[in-house]
Amino acid sequence: MAGVSIDHMVSLVILIAAAILFVGLFNSTLSTAVSYQRNASTAKKCSDLIDDILLTPGIPINGTPTTFGLQDPLFSQYQVSPFSLMRLNYTIGSPVSYQKTGLTYSNITASAYNYLLYPYTDMINYSYVQQLLGINGSYGFQLTFNPTIKIAIAQVSTAPLNLSLTVSGTGFPLANATVNYILIPVLLNSSYPDFETIVTNQTGTFQTNAIGQATATFPTFSPNTNSNLTYAFVAYAHLDGVAGIGCYEQAATGSKKIIPFLTTLSAQDVTLAHSDDVPTTSGFSNTLFYNSTFILANQNYLLQQTSLATSQPFGNVTSGSGNPYISLSMGSYTPGILAVAYNYAGNTGITMVPWGFGLGFSMTFGGNPANQGWVATDMRQVQIYGLSYQATLSLWNTQGYQVTG
Repeated sequence: MAGVSIDHMVSLVILIAAAILFVGLFNSTLSTAVSYQRNASTAKKCSDLIDDILLTPGIPINGTPTTFGLQDPLFSQYQVSPFSLMRLNYTIGSPVSYQKTGLTYSNITASAYNYLLYPYTDMINYSYVQQLLGINGSYGFQLTFNPTIKIAIAQVSTAPLNLSLTVSGTGFPLANATVNYILIPVLLNSSYPDFETIVTNQTGTFQTNAIGQATATFPTFSPNTNSNLTYAFVAYAHLDGVAGIGCYEQAATGSKKIIPFLTTLSAQDVTLAHSDDVPTTSGFSNTLFYNSTFILANQNYLLQQTSLATSQPFGNVTSGSGNPYISLSMGSYTPGILAVAYNYAGNTGITMVPWGFGLGFSMTFGGNPANQGWVATDMRQVQIYGLSYQATLSLWNTQGYQVTG
């Protein structure tokens, strides 16, 4: 009988151990199933959400939106509004303050001479967008826009002017692409700079070679032989409906410059500030003479230069407390590039600012997906006023879950 009792006890122990092991395995399987279901749901939500964002116009475009979307209201499909993108609250460097307007601006730059400084008072922040999308407290997200085509431009020589271009796609050279360009020569007079038409091939077209490279040569333009000449150069590359833009400005001279600040979209203005007044108003009066022009691309990818619809396309910006800033009226919501040339007492240069998101800028808006347990991503190829961008949405669940045994 003792042997039977021992057998029963051993069997009972084995049964209990097996039950515990089964419960552990079942709990692990259940946890995996719940995690899989949640991740699949997040991936599906990510796909639906990026389409909602890119295929819905934000209303209104120049006020506090009641619905969130980035589609250009004048187009269909994946056509993104360049002005809706400008209003998203994102920045790269430290914010920039300007005492004369009393505002703080985002600090986005594509180079030392390309600015995108937008007032925070007119921006849309991340938490408000979460509320408009109906995901506040449920999901976090990050939205990025990166140009599909990038153009790197370098100055090879200035007598005559020779520029090299390298056009690349997403990880590969863009071979046999068509490149339309415009050269913007500037004559630095003793007062206002003049935009000149002194170059025979000031606009034109060429092709990239098998490794995406090309050369732009201007035999009749030699800026280094004449200290009163400077220039900017804009190139627009396209191949099979995919397009990108790049620009180059000759290096500025002197320590003083003009800084362009964008105002609210409803105002359609750009503020020109003297660098001595940024961020704090200077106690001294220093003047820079300026002239402005507007560059846009038409539906055939051709670049053209046009005048601004403003009463002050040229004038002077003077630092100091008794001198106001200058406002340039853009006159419409037609995207393009504002170029401002300035000159005085050895301080010369050209600054470029996009009117509408573009000019090869990238942006990241939203939260930080780092250290999240699982992040879904989805991507769409979009157009921003003819320029090709990759829009990527990263989404993660913020509610969490718990499985108990």
